[in-house]
Amino acid sequence: MANTLQSKKRARQTERRTDVNKARRSRIRTFLRKVEEAIASGNADAARDALKAAQPELMRGVTKGIVHKNTASRKVSRLAARVKTMTAL
Repeated sequence: MANTLQSKKRARQTERRTDVNKARRSRIRTFLRKVEEAIASGNADAARDALKAAQPELMRGVTKGIVHKNTASRKVSRLAARVKTMTAL
């Protein structure tokens, strides 16, 4: 347990940041799930729109330090490729 005033304050700050980061991570996952569901349903227009909404959300997670830059880029790239194959058919 924290003993000094500073360590107690840092513990409080960590709790607050953890809650904020959890909410952000959950929000990102929700956007990604919407893209996945649109792809699964076979609706190319909905998938394209969902991807356009999810991409900035993922990149915002990068700037906030929740997701690594390469991870976000990889996810966007793979989703975009899957959406692109839907529209090619």
